[in-house]
Amino acid sequence: MKTTRKIFAAVTVLVMLVVLLPFRSPASGKNPLQRGNLVVCGDDQILIFDGEQARRGVASLIWSWRASEAQGQLPDEYFRMLRSLDDCKPVRNNSQLLVTSSSGATLLLEVATKQILFYAKTPMAHSADLLPNGRIAVANSTHTAGNSLEVYDQQISEKILFKDTLYSGHGAVWVAQRQELFALGFDSLLVYECNQWQSEQPRLKKVRAYNLPDEGGHELSPVSSTQLLVTTHHQVWLFNMDNGSFIPFDPLKDRENIKSANYDATTESVIYTVAEESWWTHHIYGVNPDFRIEIPDIRAYKVRTVR
Repeated sequence: MKTTRKIFAAVTVLVMLVVLLPFRSPASGKNPLQRGNLVVCGDDQILIFDGEQARRGVASLIWSWRASEAQGQLPDEYFRMLRSLDDCKPVRNNSQLLVTSSSGATLLLEVATKQILFYAKTPMAHSADLLPNGRIAVANSTHTAGNSLEVYDQQISEKILFKDTLYSGHGAVWVAQRQELFALGFDSLLVYECNQWQSEQPRLKKVRAYNLPDEGGHELSPVSSTQLLVTTHHQVWLFNMDNGSFIPFDPLKDRENIKSANYDATTESVIYTVAEESWWTHHIYGVNPDFRIEIPDIRAYKVRTVR
């Protein structure tokens, strides 16, 4: 009887400890922006999936964020501007996400704390990138106040420092090795250099412009210091920054309506989204290895691979 009571007491203590100890997921305390993981955005959400599991066809969610989690950090009017997130770039050594929304906003989000570090009203924003000295470039698409390339300072939310015309702005990529910003529009790819960058009135100087081989410039993503991936309405292209040439990108040759594409030239891996229902999809696709994961709870627009 005494032995039974001792066992019962021990079990009771263990049960109490389990109840009192906080639950910790396997990824607790670990930065979800690990190399190879997938960052997906759409609607008012951002989701991060385990990259290794995704390449096996398994959608293993390890982190998520909804716009409503920024309550108290943003003016109330911003929440209607965050209904259609369309880009989610890992930046700053994969500690932050640079987020744009075609509903009219751009954010800089710290992943570990989910703190909003910067915000601005950016009409029909489709992409953004960080520039030197804490500046941010935003490409805005078709809107009466859009069709532009804008520059902001991370320390000063909502204040436009510079603006240039960019019809149907869809892409912005800073190439640090060349100290140049590439900006994608409807039928052109523009190249800018920083000018008066140490001043309070920085400028972007347009130095080159390339006509796209097809209309409807949509995706612009870096491959290397000499190559960019460009998508248009009817094709995917590899752009050579040294000679200005566009050649069809074989892994996705003749594919239409590719909304985002990430290419690792070392492994020849491609991860992409394609519009399957109007402008959105419930799937993320991969080539080499070939895979497909389903994400039914979000109308996904873009996927970014953590580099």
